[in-house]
Amino acid sequence: MRASPDTTAERTVAMAHRVRLLLGRRCVSAFLTLFAIMDTAVSEGSVVANLATDLGLDVKTLNGRKMRVDVVGNKKYLDINKETGELFILERIDRELLCPLKTTTYCFLKLDATIENPIRMFNIEVEITDINDNAPHFRRGTMHLDISESSSVGERFSLNNAADPDVGTNSVRNYHLSSSEHFELEIQTGRDGSKFADLILKKTLDREQQAVHNLILTAVDGGVPTRTGTASIIVRVLDVNDNAPSFEKDKYVVDVMENSPIGSLVIKLNATDLDEGSNSDVVYSYSLYTSERTQQMFNLNGENGEIRVREMINYEDLKLYVDTVIAVVSVSDKDSGDNGVVDLHIPDKMPFKLRESSDNYYELVVSEPLDREKVPEYDITFTVTDRGSPPLSDNETMTLELLDVNDNVPQFPQSFYTIRVKENNAPGALLSSLSAFDPDLHENQYLVYFILEKEIANTSMSMLFSINPENGNLYALKTFDYEMEKEFLFHIEARDSGSPPLSSNVTVHIIIVDQNDNAPVIVSPWRAHGSVVEEKIPRSTDKGSLVAKVIALDTDSVHNSRITYQFLQVTDATLFSLDQYNGEIRTMRMFSYRDPRHQRLVVVAKDNGEPALSATVTIKLSTVETAVKAYSDMTEVPLEYDIFSDLNLYLVIGLGSVSFLLLITILVTIVLKCQKPKASKMAPPCRNSVISERNSTIADSTLVSNDAYWYSLFLAETRKGKLVVRQPVPKGSRYIVSSLPRGTGLTDTSDSAASTLQVQVLMYLQFFFFFNFNLNFACPK
Repeated sequence: MRASPDTTAERTVAMAHRVRLLLGRRCVSAFLTLFAIMDTAVSEGSVVANLATDLGLDVKTLNGRKMRVDVVGNKKYLDINKETGELFILERIDRELLCPLKTTTYCFLKLDATIENPIRMFNIEVEITDINDNAPHFRRGTMHLDISESSSVGERFSLNNAADPDVGTNSVRNYHLSSSEHFELEIQTGRDGSKFADLILKKTLDREQQAVHNLILTAVDGGVPTRTGTASIIVRVLDVNDNAPSFEKDKYVVDVMENSPIGSLVIKLNATDLDEGSNSDVVYSYSLYTSERTQQMFNLNGENGEIRVREMINYEDLKLYVDTVIAVVSVSDKDSGDNGVVDLHIPDKMPFKLRESSDNYYELVVSEPLDREKVPEYDITFTVTDRGSPPLSDNETMTLELLDVNDNVPQFPQSFYTIRVKENNAPGALLSSLSAFDPDLHENQYLVYFILEKEIANTSMSMLFSINPENGNLYALKTFDYEMEKEFLFHIEARDSGSPPLSSNVTVHIIIVDQNDNAPVIVSPWRAHGSVVEEKIPRSTDKGSLVAKVIALDTDSVHNSRITYQFLQVTDATLFSLDQYNGEIRTMRMFSYRDPRHQRLVVVAKDNGEPALSATVTIKLSTVETAVKAYSDMTEVPLEYDIFSDLNLYLVIGLGSVSFLLLITILVTIVLKCQKPKASKMAPPCRNSVISERNSTIADSTLVSNDAYWYSLFLAETRKGKLVVRQPVPKGSRYIVSSLPRGTGLTDTSDSAASTLQVQVLMYLQFFFFFNFNLNFACPK
């Protein structure tokens, strides 16, 4: 056990890892880490450490201070003897249960020791050391292996490894195999130090001699004493064909034409087997040494051995599958013995090799595919050296020029072309250049371009587009209209002039791009071309009411067909508003007596094109008013009217004031008129004088005519409207007084009390003007 050397509680607290104050109590709690090393083999009741001594505590006070240790994982492995302060084992400790993971060789049991008066807490870590209490075991007690009798010596077979929950040297350290003349073990070590075994075949199996081999595999750990675990290995020897299939020839040389049709037969292989039954059935397959590219190029029928062309053969990719002799070289040396023996060499890293055909004759053969487009010629240096002492040598250089064959298919830079063409294009305009490339030479690289015919709506592509057969320039033969034709899809082929000719094609997608060539068309409100739209609305229309809605359509694409609305002309900009997106025309306020009866609105609908196109509509709005019937023999006269607001209190006060002023005015007027001197004989008629005075005093409020006089008096104007009175004076006989509320008939009123007061006020005023008018005639100046 490793513990703190301090002997007093003060030093223990000073050496603690951290100190904390407990809430509500004035006491210090020290966290002290103690280390104890304990073997799992220690029996129950064994003393691990003396905490009183290690922590510097008084043994006599332990019982009174209620020293205790906590519980770990619902189990109390350790406890404290309160009489001696010794920490002892209360329950057997299993290291593999506490630390099931073998990621580390260390395993700690952490617990806290607590004493009271004052309260102190000590952190205790007990390291549990491993003992070899577990034997290795195999997950499978019996392992079955099926091994063919044709398996070669040295072939390896994996076995299930053994597991041991112990760690370190107590885990699996070795394997042993029972005695066998055919098998042996090879021990392997993993990155984590674990051991596993492979079964190695050391002698050829013969099923006819021994069909089953029974082996015992033993795993041994490194503990003291060692522990072992065993498993049975049952090896079943599988029968194989003692006679392998054989071909008629060891090597087949086949010439295959480039661009041979897919599915054409290359060769039909024929292998035979002298065995009987199922062992004589032959299945053809590619070996592991056959490249994936070759398997992609040629299809092998596993049942009948036919090899057929699977895809287009490119001579540049696969020049040769069997050796081709391109030259024969002879060498000689006139010396005798070793001095006359010569060796011939060529440089390394060349697609050629030398093959001795007979004495002093060598064949230069192709060892790798040749590609003229990559390397058009080779300079091959032959070096000949004899075996004399000192050796003598000579060299000769041969230039090998590769001839071109039509082995490259024309290639377009892209496999798919997207060409955008603006509508209203000029016929014959160049759309794009679709040139392909062929690395071959001479006629093998001369390309001709065609449009592969495809009809759309009974129209041939050759009537819409044209391609220059020499350079691949694509032209438009007509003017396209986006509103009628939006896209075209067809193929263009490039073909070389080789023999046989090779060709490839590319897909062309023509997209017609919209131009802003259609102006908006106003469909609502409908009107004849160039005419004006006339609308009638009540003059009593409230604020925010919908007056008209302009709708325009554009047949261009989405971008160019976005419509916005604006006022081009408006009689009163404060009276109407126009929504620029939906074309709704609404009132911004109520109509006033000052507003003209007729309003002229010119709305322009503009699209989003560049440049923008537009259409206009003229709307003539007429306000409709209610006619008033006179209380006399006169014909009905239309009146302008509006409703007074509920101002009864103000009207009462105004009525009293007006009545008082009216009486004073009448009295003063009578006195002044009666005191004036009579007019002279040369004076103009009194009537004309009165008219002149009246015109100068009431100004715009009076209308004068030859037959009658109209007095228009505006008594008040509020936020809700105005009151307008017209008074006809036909030869001084009668007077009409009327007041109508807005939006009602002749018999409806909105406020009877207000109307009565208004009528009374008007009667007083009419009486005043009538009295003044007659007085001018009665009392000449």
